[in-house]
Amino acid sequence: MKVVILAGGFGTRISEESGIRPKPMVYVGNRPILWHIMKIYSHYGLNEFIICLGYKGYMIKEYFANYFLHESDVTFNMESNKMEVHRKKAEPWKVTLVDTGLNSMTGGRLKKVKDYIGNGTFCLTYGDGVSDINIPDLVRFHKSEKALATLTAVKEPGRFGVFSLSEGINKISNFREKPNIKTDKSAWINGGFFVLEPEVINYIESDITVWEKEPLVQLANEGKLSAYRHKGFWQSMDTLRDKNVLEALWSSDNPPWKIWDDSK
Repeated sequence: MKVVILAGGFGTRISEESGIRPKPMVYVGNRPILWHIMKIYSHYGLNEFIICLGYKGYMIKEYFANYFLHESDVTFNMESNKMEVHRKKAEPWKVTLVDTGLNSMTGGRLKKVKDYIGNGTFCLTYGDGVSDINIPDLVRFHKSEKALATLTAVKEPGRFGVFSLSEGINKISNFREKPNIKTDKSAWINGGFFVLEPEVINYIESDITVWEKEPLVQLANEGKLSAYRHKGFWQSMDTLRDKNVLEALWSSDNPPWKIWDDSK
């Protein structure tokens, strides 16, 4: 199963960092948050990634082009122009980096990687959020629901798309992206970590289509959008404050989204 990561936005709410680098390349600890996200999927054996680039996308390309050097101890002999690698560590990843346009919206970016996705069920997430979500459970839930799209429902007030979700019912009856009204603290919000059927791309009209607006609204209205309730850890990195929260957690003895084993 392939994993699509949206990594092309401007990240204006974390401009202290995004003025220098794209938000997915903002470091948490000693690695970009994009790396943390990929490690979550890789822990469950999902190692084929399609990354949608936009703003400062060349920095993400350069990171992966030099990934082997980032993860190894190296001696450069300047006199003989030779390089000696002492410690080698590589991830089992296949990474496709696609320039999806500087000003494309989230739906437009997804539509532009259609040919790389193929005809199978795939995962989609944002390049700025981490969680201890169990991906195989999410996929099994999606299959059991027979939906075209499943999103991960988490709880946080205010900033994200909210929707109605009745107890014992998994289908979303309506969806509103970032409402202006103050939302109830018990509201479920869109935490990303989608599982999708390729048919959802037919709901995307153009480059300027926002995935969280018309496509998800239409899927919800048609009863084809399900919600997987995740009650564990979830945190997006929308602002500098969010970054600092993640940094503090990463520095702790047990960062909640670090589900992988460093020895493997």
